[in-house]
Amino acid sequence: MKFTVATHHKREIVDITEQVESHLTGADGICCLNVLHTTAALTTADLDPGTDLDMLDAVEAMMPKLRYRHPHNPEHVPDHILSSLIGTALTLPVEGGSLVLGTWQRVILVELDGPRKRELTLHFLKSAEGK
Repeated sequence: MKFTVATHHKREIVDITEQVESHLTGADGICCLNVLHTTAALTTADLDPGTDLDMLDAVEAMMPKLRYRHPHNPEHVPDHILSSLIGTALTLPVEGGSLVLGTWQRVILVELDGPRKRELTLHFLKSAEGK
């Protein structure tokens, strides 16, 4: 299935945990998520107040100021690189319709070139019954 997440800033972190779990109808198995863009990413994170901004500052600081050659728009090459480094897919276990996450873990969409409407896919693989 596909669903959309709207972002509102150039760089932003959006907690999508509840949105993902709303599609996991009480079953056990594996949830496979993918964001269908090259300037956004998916990961898990602790979202204590300010942690999202700390993460965005850190990824920004990782990118060198180079003369990029991307013919479409050289200014957003760092967005493509960060998307590749963070990753565009997540695979998470599901028990009883809930993602199995650590105490502070949340599933996040990392927007790197917004604001945009980001399309994601969610596939669910059910566990074999009786195991």
